[in-house]
Amino acid sequence: MSTAKDRSPAGSGLNDDIGEQKRLALYRSQVRLREAEQRAFDLFLQNLVKGTSHLSLGQEAIAAGFAEAMVKGDLSFCTYRGHAHTLARGVPVEKVLGELMQRDNGLMRGKGGSMHLTSEEHGVMGSYAIIGAHLPIACGAAWRAQYKGDKDVSVCFFGDGTTNIGAFHEALNFAAIWKLPVVFVCENNLYMEYTPIGDVTAVEHPAADRASAYGLERIVIDGNDADEVYRTAQKAFAKARAGEGPSLIECMTYRHSGHSRADPAKYRPEGELEKWKLRDPIKIYRERLKQFGVSDETISAIDASVLKEVDDATEACKAAPVPPEEIIFTDVYANGGWAWRN
Repeated sequence: MSTAKDRSPAGSGLNDDIGEQKRLALYRSQVRLREAEQRAFDLFLQNLVKGTSHLSLGQEAIAAGFAEAMVKGDLSFCTYRGHAHTLARGVPVEKVLGELMQRDNGLMRGKGGSMHLTSEEHGVMGSYAIIGAHLPIACGAAWRAQYKGDKDVSVCFFGDGTTNIGAFHEALNFAAIWKLPVVFVCENNLYMEYTPIGDVTAVEHPAADRASAYGLERIVIDGNDADEVYRTAQKAFAKARAGEGPSLIECMTYRHSGHSRADPAKYRPEGELEKWKLRDPIKIYRERLKQFGVSDETISAIDASVLKEVDDATEACKAAPVPPEEIIFTDVYANGGWAWRN
């Protein structure tokens, strides 16, 4: 590991409130998310991942930045684009790839698939395929913490399209009225599935420009800069833990691939993807580490160790059996069974 001190390079004017060890963790997390999701795409092309899935390639800084600012006990509520947020909370790559490949070693023994990743152990309270459905649920979890006097914070991630769903407004109003310890994070990647969010929304920033309607601060940040994400998350979490209520944060970012595996993204203007790739969050962060004196050898060692982790997980998943038929009716209802009870 680099022996550089946690200080700004002389004369750089860079703010080094984060520190080298945390920056190395932020970089490792982003690379881990990128490599794991790229591997998921490769496995799909090999017909080892069935159905579709939604990747966060290009959006890694948001998941990494918020997860690194969270503590054990904090809760994550994700969308169907939830692989990155699940991995960022510490879920093993093998568990996620195994779930996508419908193997018995998967996070949910292959029964949930790409859009329902859940790990209570890691504070991942589900990925939700229904747009906006998880915002009120996050409020419920936060209300529980407030009622019991617990200090955990619920963090709810959603896309820009969710801001035009009724649940978004209902959840924001409820959280503001009750001053709930919940942080709402809009990952604005400019497109709601195939439609530019700007074509169907009256304001430029669909989340932040509506914050004032609920008495909240307007917060728009660079979602491709993990340091900015991390700092913003820290402030929002401190506010929530102090009993000062929710925050609504809009993170500007861009997905490198289409909405899902079935989407070639031909609706994007020519050159737009290339422009955003110049601001690839991992590229940005590699340069950031170098600015703070982290050596190329240290960076390369992280890259190599992450790739080995993903390679090992891939081989373990390929060798894993499919789930046995006898579990098909288990864990359907809260009592663990499948029979409907009035």
